[in-house]
Amino acid sequence: MTRKNRYVLSRIAVLFMAVWSAVAGVHCERPVTLAETIALARERSVDAEVAANSLRSAYWEYRTYRAKLLPEVTFSGTIPSYNKRYNPWQNSDGSYTFLRDDNLQLQGSLNVEQRVWLTGGTLSLTSSLDFIRQLSGETGNLYMSVPVALKFNQPLFGVNDVKWDRRIEPVRYREAKATYVMATEEVAMTAIRYFFTLLTARETLANAAQNVANAEKMYEAAKVQREMGRISGNDLLQIELNLINSRSEYMEGESAVKSAMFQLRSFLDLPETDELVPVTPEYGEAGKVDYDNALELALANNPLALNIRRRQLEADYEVAKAKGEMRQINLFAQVGFTGTDSNLGATYRNLRDNQIVEVGVSIPLVDWGKRKGKVETARSQRMLTESTLRKERADFCQNLFVLVERFNNQQSQLGMARRADEIATRRYDSSVETFMIGRLSALDLNNSQEKKDAARLKYLNELYMYWYFYYQLRSLTLWDFKEGMPIEADFENVISVKS
Repeated sequence: MTRKNRYVLSRIAVLFMAVWSAVAGVHCERPVTLAETIALARERSVDAEVAANSLRSAYWEYRTYRAKLLPEVTFSGTIPSYNKRYNPWQNSDGSYTFLRDDNLQLQGSLNVEQRVWLTGGTLSLTSSLDFIRQLSGETGNLYMSVPVALKFNQPLFGVNDVKWDRRIEPVRYREAKATYVMATEEVAMTAIRYFFTLLTARETLANAAQNVANAEKMYEAAKVQREMGRISGNDLLQIELNLINSRSEYMEGESAVKSAMFQLRSFLDLPETDELVPVTPEYGEAGKVDYDNALELALANNPLALNIRRRQLEADYEVAKAKGEMRQINLFAQVGFTGTDSNLGATYRNLRDNQIVEVGVSIPLVDWGKRKGKVETARSQRMLTESTLRKERADFCQNLFVLVERFNNQQSQLGMARRADEIATRRYDSSVETFMIGRLSALDLNNSQEKKDAARLKYLNELYMYWYFYYQLRSLTLWDFKEGMPIEADFENVISVKS
């Protein structure tokens, strides 16, 4: 069998295997664009689900805070309590004895409680009813009712937790929402990295396949030229070495494509039968970005600004709490009515005043500076927090400035890389034609091939860096520079989805 016949049969076999695989559904080629990859990542990736769950957790924490500001209605009761025992009893002469007690008790109370936002105290309205039935001795029923009792409990010098919660928690929730939007942009950045890894791997494999085909042609032509005495034996060996190297690079390229394919497919949660074929994206043309404008957008939208505000408030709260713990004075007051009778109806008719006023005081006389030390510790921690926040803000501004400069420069770098890729490809095609007519050495052809492959990979890398920098800018500013509008999310839809 001739070499040509073997080549034809091998091609037929490859074509048959490809058709069979497609019919059997083993692999299905699926062209995928960069925009589609980003959309799938935001919808299906584990990273996106983690960001959504973090937002849901923050939402329910905020809902819990809001619920604490509303009146709370509770019912408590003992239904029933049965006692049959001896209880100690002191006689009038000072001696003790034990009396038999056999009774059934029922107790119930309805309580409405509301935190007072202005003072931090607690105001409650209570209604209760107690019932006792004596089961031995002089049996009978006894009721005691409190139709209404108004209670007020107020720390006089303690920290007002309600006031601080109303200042901190809304900021915390806004920070969580901004963090979620930022996280979705970071998911896009990860998708871009995986997308271009696969794109570069497939491009490298395609170059390797082309190089193998060209090396085979040149090797066959070189053997003919060697027989005619047009090239030296050394050139023939060099061309054969190029062929071996090309085949080795092709095998390495296959492994790289499989690895990159698995990585992207797993990240997008796609079935293993999908053979992803990334489509080379176009140049975005978002235009130049002004640093001052980007900084203004970042300070307005980025969660860092809210994070700084929240941590500053928390540091102030710790100082206020430490000061409030230096002395404790608590006021408790209760006004209402109560009644007792053996008849349930009479219990609510024969009412009497029920009033309680208490002032509890806890003032340390000698604590060896413990409470003062807590205050100074809180103050020092607040100063440390302020310094840390200033440094974080300065680092953020510096990183944003560097990113803006790199993005603006990247657009020029991308244009030059694209032009270099076009030139290197045309130069290589011309070198192959020149070699085939015997006017170019194997070393020069090999050099042209290497530059062509390097130029193509450099262009893809510059394209990757452009899109990565662009979405990094979006993640820091939460602004779509191409559309000129803020990046928003459907928070209600994200929160309503049940895990």
